[in-house]
Amino acid sequence: MEGNTKKSNANSSSGNNNRGESVVYDYGRLKNSCGYCKSTGSTSIFHGSWADSITVDDYQDLLDRGWRRSGSLLYKPEMEKTCCPSYTIRLRASDFVPSKEQQRVSRRMQRFVDGALDVKKSVEAVEDPGICASACKEVSSLGTKETSSVTKKEKNMGDHITDYLSEQVDNVVWTCRESGQFPCSVQLPKASVKKVSQAKRKLLVEGAENLMYSSNIAFQIAATIRQVQSIAKDASQSAEDNPLPPKIIAEKLAASLDQLEKTNSLSIRACNGHINFYTAATQASSNKDSHIATISQESATGRKGCSLRNSSLHPKGKRRRLEIRLKRSSFDPEEFALYRRYQINVHNDSPDDISESSYRMFLVDTPLVPVQPSGDDRVPPCGFGSFHQQYVIDGHLVAVGVIDILPKCLSSKYLFWDPDFAFLSPGKYSALQEIGWVKENEVYCPSLQYYYLGYYIHSCSKMRYKAAYRPSELLCPLRYKFCAFTKWRVVTASCLRKCHGRTG
Repeated sequence: MEGNTKKSNANSSSGNNNRGESVVYDYGRLKNSCGYCKSTGSTSIFHGSWADSITVDDYQDLLDRGWRRSGSLLYKPEMEKTCCPSYTIRLRASDFVPSKEQQRVSRRMQRFVDGALDVKKSVEAVEDPGICASACKEVSSLGTKETSSVTKKEKNMGDHITDYLSEQVDNVVWTCRESGQFPCSVQLPKASVKKVSQAKRKLLVEGAENLMYSSNIAFQIAATIRQVQSIAKDASQSAEDNPLPPKIIAEKLAASLDQLEKTNSLSIRACNGHINFYTAATQASSNKDSHIATISQESATGRKGCSLRNSSLHPKGKRRRLEIRLKRSSFDPEEFALYRRYQINVHNDSPDDISESSYRMFLVDTPLVPVQPSGDDRVPPCGFGSFHQQYVIDGHLVAVGVIDILPKCLSSKYLFWDPDFAFLSPGKYSALQEIGWVKENEVYCPSLQYYYLGYYIHSCSKMRYKAAYRPSELLCPLRYKFCAFTKWRVVTASCLRKCHGRTG
């Protein structure tokens, strides 16, 4: 497969002649811009091949020599030349030990399914008609002078509004973390939005009289990331990414909050690292160096019946049905619609850049020759090949994992999910489910023992989260043997210098 021939016909390496034939065309060295370090030049250098068809056994062998696939394109980074060296990373499923954070993800999903997860604190309180009236009054009168005679119910509704805004910021933090804008391996603090007192507003700059709520979460995130990166730098003795300053973090979050409903009740502005919530009166003022979004009265207090927006979408107390469906890779309009929404909201892709044809080439088309169940211990009950694993809650498609099931492993290729469910950490949850799937199916197919997570890229902070699934192994690009990640993590940079004469 790695030779210089332009076309290769091969039966499976394991001698299973009934598993089809591999037909591969060699493209040689290819260069492109890098999506990891965001280089503008052609610094990503890899060897490429096009597969008309490939047996699951041959593709398994290629994985174990550092190759991956994107649709029907097979590629392998040239480690001594490419800008971001990429190491195949895998985990023996039976040895997996979940971290506390991964256990929390599982428990959170279980509580959500059981109807016990309090997605919005004290949801039941806003179902009281009296409090609903106070809620509407509180939101509609945000720009008026505060009175000293605030009723208990109005005070409670003020708490509900700050809780709601805190939850919206939390959801955006989760989305940024899942998309790699913040380090996935760092436990980030929860957001807290607080009401700004009248006295404090008078001490601020002109126009601040319309400032009602504020959050300093950006400062907390920046401090947490800086602390973790400082520890990692001391351990590895390698250069780390410059931590994001609070101002940039606040701008990212405010820009993401722009996805909320856009009306004229509240505006959201990033200001010197703070996320500030203003009444609509400030929208006429200058918004230079600001990122503004709006929240409507319906968003803050819910539908006209004054129930909360997220509580309406995820009501507490109602048991839900979670289904995980495994299906052969094929085009599904519902999956494509979810993919579009995910790419637009999480990765900020332009809708014009997301076409059905590009989606098919990336996540639907596959050269893998499918293998049907054989009834013996050589093939799992689902067979081998390319699959889409759907996560469905109460009939609603919330996530899709694109995977390859091979003789020795489940190879994870891509995941896309509904942004409304970011608080459930679908990326982590799906990885845990895929690891569990390998454990369960090893009983039927003893050779199927590993979970392949794709590439570990030490020079890219967005890709280091894969090492959180322990104990993992990295593929040595020189000897093509897997080595325990614990032997690599402190000396990865020095290994790169020794092996390739460059830093990672």
